[in-house]
Amino acid sequence: MSTDFPARELRIGTRTSPMALAQTAQVTQLLHQLDPRLRTVAVPVRTEADLWQGELSGIGGKGLFVKALDARLQSGDIDLALHCLKDVPGDVPLRAGLVVAAHLERADARDVLVVPDHSAVRHLDELPPGARVGTASVRRRAQLLRTRPDLRIIPVRGAVGTRLDLLDGKHHTPTALTDSSQPDQPDQPTRPTGPTTNPTQPPTLDALVLAGAGLARLGLSHRARQVFEVEELLPAVGAGVLSLECRRDDSAVAALLAQLNHEPTLTEATAERVMLQGLRGHCNSPIAGYCVTGPGGRLSLRGMVFSPDGAAFAQVHLCSDAPHDPAALGAHAATELLSQGARSLIDTGIPL
Repeated sequence: MSTDFPARELRIGTRTSPMALAQTAQVTQLLHQLDPRLRTVAVPVRTEADLWQGELSGIGGKGLFVKALDARLQSGDIDLALHCLKDVPGDVPLRAGLVVAAHLERADARDVLVVPDHSAVRHLDELPPGARVGTASVRRRAQLLRTRPDLRIIPVRGAVGTRLDLLDGKHHTPTALTDSSQPDQPDQPTRPTGPTTNPTQPPTLDALVLAGAGLARLGLSHRARQVFEVEELLPAVGAGVLSLECRRDDSAVAALLAQLNHEPTLTEATAERVMLQGLRGHCNSPIAGYCVTGPGGRLSLRGMVFSPDGAAFAQVHLCSDAPHDPAALGAHAATELLSQGARSLIDTGIPL
């Protein structure tokens, strides 16, 4: 294969959602800044998870988004696969012959509260008792219920625009929506549990919790009413990080992508991912983890594992005296969490 990129078309595999296409446009722009002569083409890939109308846990979780793109990359149909790192499973190795060539500089990893356009609510505390909050994330569900056990968590997934339309009462065909609110907590008013929603009649939502970085990539940051600090709602492992993957033997692409790698993000992501791998966590595990780089390159890693209702949890906050070894920090965090019973919390956790 030629290494002369002006004479070669670089095929970028991407999912077909507006979010994925926006991320692909971002990467394309960065590549063209490296070499204005570079010819690129986006290759849309519809995955099994994109076509599935039910809950992702029923068919293997968000890892299916990664699996389809990696298969196309491995076969040579595309030259580059773009992944949101938080969607990459921690318990599945890379396909043979593939390599992560770069991590882009991390975007804001924090989650945000979004409410209907007409709502005056500006903070989670202002939602009424029993408010219906949409999220398909077990990590968000657990942490929201720790703070507000009265909330009804409604699993909602699909394109961000679809979810916002549903929130605003403008959409009648959400990708996936069920009402599987948590069982009543002690000393809370009795309320219905179990499926109560007709799929053709989606319920009214009082709020959504979404990734702030995703809203920003779509130009929708103005919809965020509250930005959750990491102490309030710990992000997902790899949140805000885009990873670029290519074939190991494609030295030309690997060298090109390496120029886009952001070393601090790679270091932080390594600590988080090693922790996730040590916990044998997957996309449906109630695990949160976030690493930051402080003065002098000192790393600070927070990790948490939850029961589905957030009532039980294990947590750790470690700082590294050896910032050049993020893997050791991640392994230490996993060991500490396991010593607090994290394995039991992961194994007994139920998917939404």
